[in-house]
Amino acid sequence: MSSWQIIQQSLPVFQKGFKLTLWLSLLGITGSIVVGIGCSLLRYFRVPGLSQIATVYVEVSRNTPLLVQLFFLYYAFPIIGIKLSAELCGIVGLIFLGGSYMSEGFTGGFDGVSHSQIESGKAIGLSKWQLARFVIFPQGLSQSIPALAANIIFLIKETSVFTVIAIPELTNTALDLIGMYYHTNEYLLVLVVGYAIILIPLSIVLTLVERRVRYGTFGN
Repeated sequence: MSSWQIIQQSLPVFQKGFKLTLWLSLLGITGSIVVGIGCSLLRYFRVPGLSQIATVYVEVSRNTPLLVQLFFLYYAFPIIGIKLSAELCGIVGLIFLGGSYMSEGFTGGFDGVSHSQIESGKAIGLSKWQLARFVIFPQGLSQSIPALAANIIFLIKETSVFTVIAIPELTNTALDLIGMYYHTNEYLLVLVVGYAIILIPLSIVLTLVERRVRYGTFGN
């Protein structure tokens, strides 16, 4: 059997892994952005109690590998009576890790907002919520685009770690097929192409968005 025939036969299985990788990435990245924005705003406005909790979360999350977090969710939680499916563990783990990285990215953007604009907002009587909504958040978000783009790419690549809890995403699919049929080169080629199909167009789009935002912000 030729290499092309081997690849053709494996495509339906890889297609399922491809779709699952996209779906888990979408949920994990969306949740990470929400968590990241929330934590960064809590820390930016130094909300008593909550800002300290957010800081501890960010430090713990960023300084522990996703592999360890997944093991904890999948194997330790059932001991205390919380049993999650492998897919849910993957999503929660990706959000837990990604939220901290997104928080740091958004915090950098919010800190980059001109102090004079914040003072001007206070001078006209804007509340903290209004400052966040109309001044800090829009400008900080635009300045966070480079970090946001880098974190999105990072989190998609981190889905390959899901193989340790047997989620049938792209990497796990390739490893299973290699273990069953030993066609290593063919299946690794499909794996690389699968990730390239996801990451290369996404990288191009994110780069264009970043340039557009940068031009719109600083080009006048």
